[in-house]
Amino acid sequence: MPDLHWTIPVARWSSWPAAAFAAPDIGFIEPIVRRRLSTLSKVALKVAHDCVAQNEARVVFASRHGELRRTTDILRSISAAEPVSPTAFSLSVLNAMTGVFGMARGDRSAASAISAGAQTLGYGLLEAHAQHACQPAAPVLLVYADEPADPAYGTIEDEVQGGAVAILIDSVHATGELVCAVSDAPEPLPLTRDIGATAAAACFPTQSQALQHCLDTGKPAQWRGTQAAWQWSWHDRAA
Repeated sequence: MPDLHWTIPVARWSSWPAAAFAAPDIGFIEPIVRRRLSTLSKVALKVAHDCVAQNEARVVFASRHGELRRTTDILRSISAAEPVSPTAFSLSVLNAMTGVFGMARGDRSAASAISAGAQTLGYGLLEAHAQHACQPAAPVLLVYADEPADPAYGTIEDEVQGGAVAILIDSVHATGELVCAVSDAPEPLPLTRDIGATAAAACFPTQSQALQHCLDTGKPAQWRGTQAAWQWSWHDRAA
């Protein structure tokens, strides 16, 4: 894989920790729909809504497992010869959150969903960047939400931590820039605008932890998998 470097103009970002005890406030979703949503969809909708408010935006939803827990429950019901709820089935697809989000906001903007194993968040950011590069005047909302798979699937390599993060990519209202880099090289990647300079980056066990550290602290962070190394750094925009 060739080395890739790209920069994302960030207007707003929001996150929801995996260890949160309180339920996310998604009062903008009708109660009859809200009751049927999984925890995963709720946290994804929460961070998405925090970022875009009433503005329209194309959505890129990224999740390694998506609604796998709901799908697993459906499979268990089938195995036990029990009836399957049509609502549960319709909300078990990977892009369920994007459909609910668009209908709740009356937003007909395009939406896509991505799953790429342990590198899902990184490739979600790359897809969001590519869409924004094609239409720079139109904001793009990247939403990442995940949770560990059901124990029935056994040990999963580079398992996700859980939680959610959303980033609104908007050149006009950007307050900072997120610099992204990926390479299959064993050496750490340069993260500054000067590709020849290497920035020290703390290493984290998951991509979401690395990105969250970068957004929270403004310091570079990296995740290194068996196939590639990913790094992120933050730069404030001049007032």
